[in-house]
Formats: sequence, structure tokens, C-alpha cells
Amino acid sequence: MKPILKLYRGYANEQELIVMGHVFKPTTIEEYNFQKKKFKNARSIIKLFRIKTQSNADVYLEHCNTKIHTKTLNDGYFKFCVPLDQNNIYGWIDYEVSIVHNGEVISTTESYIRPHKGNLGIISDIDDTFLISHTKSPLKKLYILLFKNIDKRKVYTDVVAHYQALSTAKRENKNELNVFFYVSSSEWNLYYFIKKFTQIHNLPKAVLLLKDIKTSLKDFLWTGRGDHNHKFEKVKHLLEFYPNLQYILLGDDSQQDAFLYEAICKIFPVTVKAVYIRQTGSTRKEKVITVLENLESLNVSVCYFKDSSEAIEHSKSIGIIE
Repeated sequence: MKPILKLYRGYANEQELIVMGHVFKPTTIEEYNFQKKKFKNARSIIKLFRIKTQSNADVYLEHCNTKIHTKTLNDGYFKFCVPLDQNNIYGWIDYEVSIVHNGEVISTTESYIRPHKGNLGIISDIDDTFLISHTKSPLKKLYILLFKNIDKRKVYTDVVAHYQALSTAKRENKNELNVFFYVSSSEWNLYYFIKKFTQIHNLPKAVLLLKDIKTSLKDFLWTGRGDHNHKFEKVKHLLEFYPNLQYILLGDDSQQDAFLYEAICKIFPVTVKAVYIRQTGSTRKEKVITVLENLESLNVSVCYFKDSSEAIEHSKSIGIIE
């Protein structure tokens, strides 16, 4: 059996390229089958959290006609942060990473995004922002994750239309799409589920930034829960990495998104253009209303919405989309 090399979508600015992935130990566990139903789907999901990572594995990145060598961290995760030569290539660009096992080279290709100049940067949460997940009810969320396969999972009405409109917003050349990032408290274990789900529903192609991988059944029971500080750090990193973009932040009121985005807007007072928070319950939350009113005083446009049609109308009213 061979070790497994998994790559994730990367991203680059004018000076630096960041790509990442995991190396897993050889396993007989089959790939997650997106089409399995009920108990078979549950078994597939659980297996995603039982995979074992390989620490200190040699990993090689092919870049600019050179082979760059690093090793995985203790949890099998690797990340290349390398200088990027100045060039005029923008958009999605392929990259290749390899590992060596018993003298055999195992290679995988993925892509990274280098945003076109003048882009908007759209950063969105996943659960209960576009993917209906019932985060407020952990048992219900767990049940849906286990027993509803990818074809049974749903997006909110009109959310795809909103995201697609944001994707081409302010672009004279409609082939130059704005850059999207999906940031979540879900773990890397669910990367390919989320990637496939967004493809099925024609959501914009995005870089996914998720939480540290989990490798035990006990950890699985707490998936997507716990400290959300990693989301704040990821969003903060993106705004530092792309200081010249104007940002639109999308989240929901089931967890801490409004408060994280408030802190981001205070740190980056000129780069956040608008904040969208989805109302997930029957009533609006007073604390969220207070936060959004505070953001308005910082000249950030805000929208606390129940249906994505309201968010679309808001985006039109402030001139983001037509």
C-alpha cells in the first residue's frame, strides 16, 4: 500500500505563493463515496475521521523549474510559503506536489489563485451561511452530516445567484472573476465534501481554509465546534496577504461571525466594504443588531437578512452588483 497525498487549493499575491495539503499513512479505507445513502453514508463520513496522518514525510513542490523540499508537521499537514517571481499570470494556475515511496514518485496536481488587479475579495463562512447545517442544534447537525449524503444536502434559496453575481461584480472583463475564500470551523477532513458540494451547486470556485485535521472518532463528535479563533486568524491573514483588495464578508448569526467580522473591520478600517449576516432563527439577535450598527458607524455597509433575495437587493442598492 502507498501513502496518500492530498492537495488543497492555494493562493498567491505579487510576492508569495502558499500551497498546502496532507500526507496520510497507507490505508485500506476507501475514498469517501458521495453517493452512498443513510448508514453507508454515515460509515463513509466516520471513516474520514479515522484516517491516520504521516508526520515528517518528505514533500516536494515543483515551482519555477526547481524542486522545493519540505516535510510534514506532526499532523501530516504541509504548507509551502515560497517567493513568487514577478509575472503577468493571474487567475487559477496549476501546481504539482510529489512524495516518494519505495523509490516510486507519487504526484498530485491542484491549482492556486492569483487574483486579478482591482478584484473584490469575498470571504464567506460555510455552515448555515450557504450550506444548510443546523449548527445551533449540534445533534441535528451531526445527524444530517451522517445520514444525508451530498445529493440530499441543500443550499439556501438564491444564495448561488448572490455569490455568482459577487463573483463578476465590478469586473469589466467577465472572464476575470473576483476571488472567493470559504473559511470554516469544519476540519480538513471535510475538504473534499465541501469542494464537491460547491461544484454541484455552481458556487464560485474558492480557496478553502479549514480547521486542523481530526483523526479519532471522539474528535468527530465535536466536528465544527469549539474555539472559533482560527476563523478570525484566517480572515485576518487574508486581509494582510491581500491589502489592496476591497472585501465583502458573509456569515450567519448561529455562532460568532458577526463578532469576528466586527473585530476585523476595526483592525482594517478601509478595506471592508460590506458585511452580510444571515438570520438563522425565527427572530433577530439583539447582540448582532448592536454589532452591525457599530459597523455602520465605521462606514461599513451591513445587511442582516433572512433570505438571500434581501442580500441581493442590498448589494444592488450599494452598487456592488447590477
